[in-house]
Amino acid sequence: MVKLETSFFFIFLLLITIINHSYAGGEGSLTAAQCPDACGVRCSKTHHRGNCLDACNSCCKACLCVPSGFVGHKDECPCYRDRKTHDGKPKCP
Repeated sequence: MVKLETSFFFIFLLLITIINHSYAGGEGSLTAAQCPDACGVRCSKTHHRGNCLDACNSCCKACLCVPSGFVGHKDECPCYRDRKTHDGKPKCP
């Protein structure tokens, strides 16, 4: 019984790891068709979801990547990190 519980625990950890990192990767790691799902994850915790999704999808389509997680991790995708607005502020959430 203990072996079965241990097996389920490790399978659960593996699935969580895959889900949390499914959109992580460098530039070109996504297709344009994957951008809405990746941005949905990226913007899921913000109160300004519509604005976040618009900016994220624009950045994703240009860079073909979205950093993992809800915030930060922008070094995973330098193109995404380095895009700026006309005012010189970060464009991508």
